[in-house]
Amino acid sequence: MQDPFYTKQKRQQRNRLLSADAWLDSTLYDFFLSLGRGYTRIQDFMQKFHVYGLKRVFVEIFSDGLSFLAIGLIFMTGLALPAFDATALGEFNRAEDYSMIFVDRQGNEIGRRGIRTDDSFELDQLPDMLIKATLATEDRRFYEHFGIDVIGTFRALLSNVQANTVVEGGSSITQQLAKLLFLTSERTIERKIKEAFLALWMETHYTKDEILKLYFDRAYMGGGNFGVAAAAEYYFGKSVLDINLAEAAMLSGLFKAPTRYAPHVDLAAARGRANEVLTNMVQAGYLTEGQVTAARRSPAAPIERFDDIESPNYFLDWAFENAKLLVEGSDAAGFIVRTTIDPALQSYAEQAVTSVLRESGEQFSVDQAAIVVNDLDGSVRAMVGGIDYGQSQFNRATAGQRQPGSSFKPFVYAAAFEQLGYTPDTVVVDRPVCVGNWCPQNYGRSYSGSVSLMTALTRSINTVPVTLSISTGREPIAEMAHRLGITTEFPVTRSLPLGVASVSVIDMASAYGVFANGGMSSTAHGISRITTLRGELVYEHDTSAPPVRLVSAEIAAEMNNMLRNVVTSGTGRRAIVEGVPAAGKTGTTSSYRDAWFAGYTGNYVAAVWMGNDNYLPTNNLTGGSLPATIWQKFMEFAHTNIEVHPLFGVDFEPRPYTIATAEGTEGEDGALRPPTLQPEAAEELLDLADALSAARDAFLPRPVQASLDVNGSSGAQ
Repeated sequence: MQDPFYTKQKRQQRNRLLSADAWLDSTLYDFFLSLGRGYTRIQDFMQKFHVYGLKRVFVEIFSDGLSFLAIGLIFMTGLALPAFDATALGEFNRAEDYSMIFVDRQGNEIGRRGIRTDDSFELDQLPDMLIKATLATEDRRFYEHFGIDVIGTFRALLSNVQANTVVEGGSSITQQLAKLLFLTSERTIERKIKEAFLALWMETHYTKDEILKLYFDRAYMGGGNFGVAAAAEYYFGKSVLDINLAEAAMLSGLFKAPTRYAPHVDLAAARGRANEVLTNMVQAGYLTEGQVTAARRSPAAPIERFDDIESPNYFLDWAFENAKLLVEGSDAAGFIVRTTIDPALQSYAEQAVTSVLRESGEQFSVDQAAIVVNDLDGSVRAMVGGIDYGQSQFNRATAGQRQPGSSFKPFVYAAAFEQLGYTPDTVVVDRPVCVGNWCPQNYGRSYSGSVSLMTALTRSINTVPVTLSISTGREPIAEMAHRLGITTEFPVTRSLPLGVASVSVIDMASAYGVFANGGMSSTAHGISRITTLRGELVYEHDTSAPPVRLVSAEIAAEMNNMLRNVVTSGTGRRAIVEGVPAAGKTGTTSSYRDAWFAGYTGNYVAAVWMGNDNYLPTNNLTGGSLPATIWQKFMEFAHTNIEVHPLFGVDFEPRPYTIATAEGTEGEDGALRPPTLQPEAAEELLDLADALSAARDAFLPRPVQASLDVNGSSGAQ
């Protein structure tokens, strides 16, 4: 029989559970009922906004427009973020704090860098004719647009399309100033986007007059001058307040291309440009044709300047940045910097680059090139960072990072020699190879079977270095490249053996210099000594420190013989220099975007790059064509009238070297004599030799030609 108390407790507990269940059911019912009623009320309310018929079309268009606007704003914000980062610090590109005089290796002044600017004049003090000339030429709608001149941009685009070339720029003064204050001169889409957003930012933070004042103070005006006040003093020897209309027109014409139109470089071009500025002032309504007649008849006459005409500006920019690091902590503000540059070799390098681009650049759709020339110890003797410093100060020799293509392969072979004990005679199989789902192919889409490493590098076979990377691992290859002199970081990917990495021209020259130097370090450097203006020593390059061995002498000799074979029998045959032991490697990247030739002799190391700043593909330009031609032209010039040194580990007898004295005897100090022929003279002699050779081949019988080849001379006319 159950306990009555226990039965009562159980009944109460059951009742409480039933009550809770009933409460939960009723609550949920009421909640969903209320929810349904609320949804019905919302539907009834929203029904008031339903439209039908023609109204619905306009409402849908408006609604979609708002959606796309929101998406566009998010997209534009994403594009603007880099520009916001540029303004986050609230600082412009810092003006220089030092004044430096640079001299070449012989002690002759080659240029200046640092403080040569004057911003002491307010905008309302500057001549009205200078302001109007600048606005008429650079940005007529400056006071009307919001930082980006949409009308002017479309007008410039239309003019360029009609002319099939760039004849008119579309950047406003605000955009140009944004580039000067925050960005570099690199010509990329990313930079143009940043420039546009920075222009909008500047328009919201500065008045139009403040922007124009900054532009007049910070623009590069050629000759190492920044700002119109410094330029007026430099070109005309007078204050900017005292210039006349003709001088104002000439100064305003410098903004577009300061080096090309600098009056001390090309006076005729400067006056022609000034005449265009006067025409612009008439067209803009600032002056009448009668008011500019006197300025046309009496153009500006700048004072004579000879110091900056031949300045190696790209080299000076690079040396200036290095020099600032070396003088940190010094109390002085002015310095004399002795550099390693050789004016004759610099002239040869510039001549080789400009002549080849002028002759063949359009044919291959390429507009830029860079070259760095070093001694075997790494002393930079010549540097060309672009085709026109006035148009772009971006140094493609030191700051540019491009893929080296097959010119990277020597690092793969050197790693294989070191890691696996291979030699140039080691036989490997040229056959299809895959790393995961990546299967590289050779240039000719064919395979050669068993080949020696010497043959593989000579013919620039792609599958062989990939096969070697599987055996050595990719990390040793990257380590070898960095050890030899590649300073940039790059991802170690499966395509690394084929040169899918970012390197600079100066680093490639340093790395190849190790092979030429017998395996010893050859790090590029451009400064040998720095003193204050009072003669106090601040820095001196330590020439007594022995170089560091980076690879064994055996590997260096093997690489030299392989790279020599590339020039004599492989892809680099256009780099042959008669009587000089030249060695090197070509490089061409996918879609022909970059073309390289890096090589050396027993005297010099030089790396050449060619391509387009906007990364557009060239017209089938390979490293064995124009880059090898530039390299050969330079080396032909550079080895004129000097002692040709043998190349480490290469069995080659350089051409004999003698200097005839006035008495007809041989000089004894030829090794120390610098080159004396100017590039133009040397090139004319080479052209004459080619013409004579062609004439001989065309008119002389083959037996006579053979006799000439053997004996070296003949009495035949």
